[in-house]
Amino acid sequence: MNTPKRGFLVAGAAVAVVLSSGVAAHAAPAAAGAAGASSVSAAAAFPKFKAPKPFGTSFQADPKHDFTKGIHSRHDGVLRGWITEIRGDVAEYEPIKWKKGTETEGYFVAPPEGDVMAYASPVAKDVVYLSAFGCGKSEGDMTVNRKTGLGNKRCSRSVLMKRDGKAALITVYKGKIVQVQEIYTP
Repeated sequence: MNTPKRGFLVAGAAVAVVLSSGVAAHAAPAAAGAAGASSVSAAAAFPKFKAPKPFGTSFQADPKHDFTKGIHSRHDGVLRGWITEIRGDVAEYEPIKWKKGTETEGYFVAPPEGDVMAYASPVAKDVVYLSAFGCGKSEGDMTVNRKTGLGNKRCSRSVLMKRDGKAALITVYKGKIVQVQEIYTP
């Protein structure tokens, strides 16, 4: 699998609208309304956690997590991050934050080299994957809620397992990744 670049260049109109309007939506209700009835029933299987701002400018802390005990699952909740690697049914992921740009709107960055802020969790068999780039191999379609900048196209688990490096809101429940909702970054 490809390792994500440390930042994505962002220049899309959808992102500009989201950033300039200051919209910080709660991902689960937006996803449930946009993705249709099939995702509502799957999404109801886990609690509605408070989602971070999709374009937040600080890394999210997990104060109960002990990084000295090796890479393991984050506590229950929603992390703004990206999946860095998928091995078998386990995804490794790390937090990201939005860095405002001078020539563009900005880009996402991971913790600096040497900071150990990575997690690993199994991907649930019934994971809800809401893509901002469609389900095809070309990833050419924009499937995003224009008000939130979050993906709203329900794709299969197999599509998720082939993708990494996309900015997303990653929901962990009982040690498993139960939802991945991509953040649109062209």
